[in-house]
Amino acid sequence: MLFPFQLGIEWTWLLSAWAIVEIALRIVLLGIIPGNRRPTTAMAWLLAVFLVPSVGFVLFLLFGNFRLSRRRREQQEQVNERVRAGISALAAVVSKYSGPEWVTSAGELNRRLGSLPMVDGNSVELIPGYGESLKAMAEAVRRAENFVNAEFYIMSSDSVTDELLTELENAAARGVTVRLLFDHIGTLRIRGYRRLVRRLKRGHIQWRRMLPLLPIHGQWRRPDLRNHRKILVIDGNVAFTGSQNLIEPSYNNPKHRRAGRKWVELMARLEGPIVTTLNVVFATDWLSETDESLESQLQIPAQPTPGRMTAQVVPSGPGFATENNLRLFNTLIYSAQHRISICSPYFVPDDSLLYAITTAAQRGVEVELFVSEKGDQFLVDHAQRSYYEALLEAGVRIYLYRAPYVLHAKHFTIDDEVAVLGSSNMDMRSFSLNMEVSVMLLGAKAVDKMRSVESAYREMCRELTLNAWTHRPMLAKYVDNVARLTATLQ
Repeated sequence: MLFPFQLGIEWTWLLSAWAIVEIALRIVLLGIIPGNRRPTTAMAWLLAVFLVPSVGFVLFLLFGNFRLSRRRREQQEQVNERVRAGISALAAVVSKYSGPEWVTSAGELNRRLGSLPMVDGNSVELIPGYGESLKAMAEAVRRAENFVNAEFYIMSSDSVTDELLTELENAAARGVTVRLLFDHIGTLRIRGYRRLVRRLKRGHIQWRRMLPLLPIHGQWRRPDLRNHRKILVIDGNVAFTGSQNLIEPSYNNPKHRRAGRKWVELMARLEGPIVTTLNVVFATDWLSETDESLESQLQIPAQPTPGRMTAQVVPSGPGFATENNLRLFNTLIYSAQHRISICSPYFVPDDSLLYAITTAAQRGVEVELFVSEKGDQFLVDHAQRSYYEALLEAGVRIYLYRAPYVLHAKHFTIDDEVAVLGSSNMDMRSFSLNMEVSVMLLGAKAVDKMRSVESAYREMCRELTLNAWTHRPMLAKYVDNVARLTATLQ
């Protein structure tokens, strides 16, 4: 007997109807889920639906649409067109870069996908120190005369960020136009959110939440879509971008403080025409949230160029039809001839990126990967670990940044020609779900600066070996593989 007791007719009908509904869900979603999704992502969703149809269906409704709403996508395209129309000076820019043809080809790819050109005459300073970058940003804001545009995934009002926030407030009080964007959910989940909002409301800073999730105001979308960008632009002359959020290095988390866990970041201070192209990305996001155009700020300042470096901004995210960052990363990795160094806190590649990296190692390119010894997110950390064996077998050298620190910097170098840094991780969230911004820096000088940072990391790491990894406990392998499956549910 299936049941040790007699079911009533009503319950029998109810259970039968429920079984029919679950079978119908399986059949219908079998033809819906694979559309415009990676095969691995589609298979993960189908597995969830076939194992637990009702729960899988609800999760798919909440998290299965990796694009912004139709209204938001249409608005984003209108914003892109309006911004492009206001940057005729940028549209006419032609770089004099004379390096390898494969680099020029990557630049053309970026221009076609993200509409922003390679620009010459830039200078860059890399700032690996957490406190040093905050001080550098505060000093730049202190010198602001016309405007400050700030956009960060996470913001907090705490003892570490107080100097920068105070300078933003002082700038606004003396007549500088200060605009501030932060991701709604990314910042909401941080301890002290209400304190930050109260502080912003008291001052003269113009601020907005990015991708707000406020159903009572008609603002609803997939809950885990994020604007993950980090951009600070001062007067159109100086800009900062990289991996660092505006928060103290333990993320206001007592558990992290007790463990001594701090985030390790990398920011870049940029001058030259590249500042204007970064400001274009900010202007696009500001227009999306406020309907205020900043076209008057988007012309390249008529001033001597501060350096000789060629650079290009690469925006990406669900507002674009293509995965701009993933296409660039794959293009550069396949073009590498000698050396690839990658630093990514959340390394959960799709098949195309995994093949690009392992193929590079198998054809004799020196490939190294810097990741945290212990990540801050359980599922992501274990999903990342599930890729280590394939990487090590291909010849990739993996360096584990010693715990309790979290290596949160996001950058990579290719040969002696290209360095890329920004907000984008090498994971499927950053390729499909998060709005990101990266900067491609060209030439040996940029690579040398990044290699110095990589060398400092190496001293703080221990190298993982294939023998040690394959002998880890079976339970750890099981957890890694389950986490890998969940990572593709997007």
